[in-house]
Amino acid sequence: MTPRRGDGPDAPTFTERARRQQLIDATIDLISTRGHPATSLSAIAERAGVSKAAVLYHFSSKDNLTRAALEQVMEQFGAYVTERLARADGPREAVIAYVRAMIGYQQANRRQVRVITEMLLDDGGGTSRSSEAESGGGTRLKAPGSHDTHGRWQALAELLTAGQKAGVLREFDVQTIALAIGGSIDGVIAHWLAHPELDLDAAAAELEEFTLNAIERRA
Repeated sequence: MTPRRGDGPDAPTFTERARRQQLIDATIDLISTRGHPATSLSAIAERAGVSKAAVLYHFSSKDNLTRAALEQVMEQFGAYVTERLARADGPREAVIAYVRAMIGYQQANRRQVRVITEMLLDDGGGTSRSSEAESGGGTRLKAPGSHDTHGRWQALAELLTAGQKAGVLREFDVQTIALAIGGSIDGVIAHWLAHPELDLDAAAAELEEFTLNAIERRA
């Protein structure tokens, strides 16, 4: 019996897709506990219970596999936020929904957050020389702090702009406020990752109040 294929003759079979997902799950587990540099193809193969050759059959390099893991995490993160924004009743509520969703997803998906923090990817590629031997080229990890903050917080900036145009938010520099709110979220999450005892629900409530104080019209 031939395994069924998903979408056309060249698409992976369902068995192949299941194996790829198994490898991605193993990669997320390892990056979240060991970090990206210590997550080797051999370690991924061992965690998934397959040979290294089997890993390379599905993903041609470590970079391709870790990038697939990151892309899956970011797609899930984006879908989570988008779904909650769609429920917002207006521009002001959409901004607060954004803050809640950013905290909520990360609170519920600690492993995935570790992958994101480990793998802030470079735009335009080129694997660093130290990892070329195993990774086989491709995406290069960014140095901490060098990620594109404009791109990251553009969605929030668009929500803030919509609120100003609707007349429900005060006038302010959208980029500055978006970066301030986004940076606050990052700071709280970074502290929570290092100190899990932090009451993240209480911190989220404070972030909501911080955000409202920053954007609402003043009497």
